[in-house]
Amino acid sequence: MEEPPRRIRALHTASTITVYQAYRPEIGLPAARDGRFPSVWLRHRMTWIKPSFLWMMYRCGWGTKEGQETVLAVEIRRAGFEWALRNACMSHYVRGLHESRDAWKRELSTAPARVQWDPERDLRLQALPYRSLQLGLSGEAARRYADEWTVAIRDVTPLAREVHARVRGGDLDAAARLLPQEAPYAGQDELIAHLRG
Repeated sequence: MEEPPRRIRALHTASTITVYQAYRPEIGLPAARDGRFPSVWLRHRMTWIKPSFLWMMYRCGWGTKEGQETVLAVEIRRAGFEWALRNACMSHYVRGLHESRDAWKRELSTAPARVQWDPERDLRLQALPYRSLQLGLSGEAARRYADEWTVAIRDVTPLAREVHARVRGGDLDAAARLLPQEAPYAGQDELIAHLRG
């Protein structure tokens, strides 16, 4: 089946969706241990969540980049994720999608979430010809993400290292079998209709 240009692919259940982030150990380890973000996690700052495990691996270099050594799988309520999408705007101006550049700037200044569509990645972290979602949360959305929507937080750094080791060893089939089983997110057509830039 051919992939559409933009699609949310994620590990999800009827009530939750798993997203990924990477942090320095001082934040990531307590978050995984306690199942919630510690007080040093700044709720007033923008935070980006990624439903694609391999895009997160591209971003954090399999958990080797400085400040991104602890990779977290954050299971959040679908209701919260969908609220963020409904209240999101594009992170950049798109001619034809936005009335004008000024209208987009006004929307951006008040939206609690923003969307970027970045090339999905393969096991070698090479860009694929279709895109996956990055969702930036700020203000109300960031606070709700940390304090209301989060159901569980797991440290998946060992998984990242194991997959990377199989890739380095040339066993892509074994690496692929270890990946989270991400599937198209049901109902996304309506949720992202205003976010197709």
